[in-house]
Amino acid sequence: MKTLEEIKKIREQKRAELDLRVNLSANTVEKHILVCHGTGCTSSKSPQIIENFKKILEEKNIKNVRVIQTGCFGLCAKGPIVIIRPEDVLYVMVKPEDCEEIIDSHIIKGKILERLLCKDIDEKIVKKLDELNFYKKQKRIALKNCGVIDPENIDEYIAFDGYRALEKVLFEMTPEEVIDEVTKSGLRGRGGAGFPTGKKWSFTRMANGTQKYVVCNADEGDPGAFMDRSILEGDPHCVLEAMMIAGYAIGANKGYIYVRAEYPIAVHRFQTAINQAREYGILGKKIFGTDFEFDIEVRLGAGAFVCGEETALLESVEGKTGRPRLKPPFPANSGLWKKPTLINNVETYANITKIILNGAKWYSSIGTENSKGTKVFALGGNVVNVGLVEVPMGTTLREIVFDIGGGIPNGHEFKAAQTGGPSGGCITAENLDTPIDYESLTQIGSMMGSGGLIVMDDTKCMVNLAKFYLGFTVDESCGKCNPCRIGTKRMLEILDKITKGEGTVADIDKLEFLANIIKKTSVCGLRTNSTKPCTKYIKVF
Repeated sequence: MKTLEEIKKIREQKRAELDLRVNLSANTVEKHILVCHGTGCTSSKSPQIIENFKKILEEKNIKNVRVIQTGCFGLCAKGPIVIIRPEDVLYVMVKPEDCEEIIDSHIIKGKILERLLCKDIDEKIVKKLDELNFYKKQKRIALKNCGVIDPENIDEYIAFDGYRALEKVLFEMTPEEVIDEVTKSGLRGRGGAGFPTGKKWSFTRMANGTQKYVVCNADEGDPGAFMDRSILEGDPHCVLEAMMIAGYAIGANKGYIYVRAEYPIAVHRFQTAINQAREYGILGKKIFGTDFEFDIEVRLGAGAFVCGEETALLESVEGKTGRPRLKPPFPANSGLWKKPTLINNVETYANITKIILNGAKWYSSIGTENSKGTKVFALGGNVVNVGLVEVPMGTTLREIVFDIGGGIPNGHEFKAAQTGGPSGGCITAENLDTPIDYESLTQIGSMMGSGGLIVMDDTKCMVNLAKFYLGFTVDESCGKCNPCRIGTKRMLEILDKITKGEGTVADIDKLEFLANIIKKTSVCGLRTNSTKPCTKYIKVF
């Protein structure tokens, strides 16, 4: 159990100790070897790289060098990534057998190992992270600590302003002032619908009921999406702190995070964050010596796509089959166990502490008039720099694909980009200069979605892609309503017929007719948009 004064002391001491993580002119003889330990790099043996570094340093009796596991740096195409601070030298595609050479050359002799440096999209060899084109147009807010701190060390989170936002709201702000600040920031839900976050918090606070809940939706189910997973893996405490702030704001003392079991690293790190916060007395009763109490539990999902829909998620948390409820009533009034419930996704919560500490005016100065702040995208498909990117709202698709993503590999041309997952739509070359914000994407028949952005080159058949997404929808249907259970199956049969070369013009009319019926009569939002890729793609191929 730590007192508030002890927490402040940890913050002060640790920040000075870890200054070299963010201050490249830090006055220190110590070096930190940062190794990505996110899922992507883990699959390429980064845990072994970490162990090899530690073992070699011990064998050679080298002092003043720490090996730190971090979350995702973002540039997944070049993983595993190793960064040595304070020099900020970036090594890419590192293998376990490279560790000794890095120690001998860089640490002992002070000589950069040229062969492991990164080659940028212009073929220029880059030594430092911030010199890469990949990062120049990014602005990291939700991902601020990812790649900087050890996500399993609460002291490191505290060192970089961790739990200072919670302290501020408990001692300096009323619940109404917290909600007002979130409202003025212009933050909208990052889970796909883009509903104003402050308004949702306000509705839940005003709802009748003495027992209320805060829920985090971490059931990221879109194919190719890994934004929420990376935040939980790289900075779990920021989500935990934001949920506590939300609890204070709406009058809740209990929270749940619903995360799919196939995210084992994210689950482990969030549970570790919970355990550490409880041990420090930050989570539980009498938080920071106040009357505020709050606790959180992890609920594991089995990977059903429909449980990304908030009411289906609530059903699953309650131990029932994950199927959407009819709305109204909305969760703000009747949610978990029919009690008022606030639901936001991981990325939405990841913005909250920054808004509280820096102010609504700061946050609302980023982005566009109606879409404030930044958006995290999982950039994948036929693009050079596959990875995790965070850009200000209003950044164009062209900037993301070509300036950040490095363009289309192997000399091919850009054909389209898919946003919004199975419920989204495609953006063609004629709309490459469209600003990425909620309204602009809707106007061209797409949607923001949770942040999956799949790029396709000129070799891709859009009908086959439509078939893939519709097949995913058919497999993931919960079966509650006939339009989804039967209608999408019939549409998939028509698409299969077309891809076999047996289609007719009349089939396109049938697809559009069925899509319209499904959109108007399905129970949940996931299904009303599930036919969009089909009707959009068949006009692009």
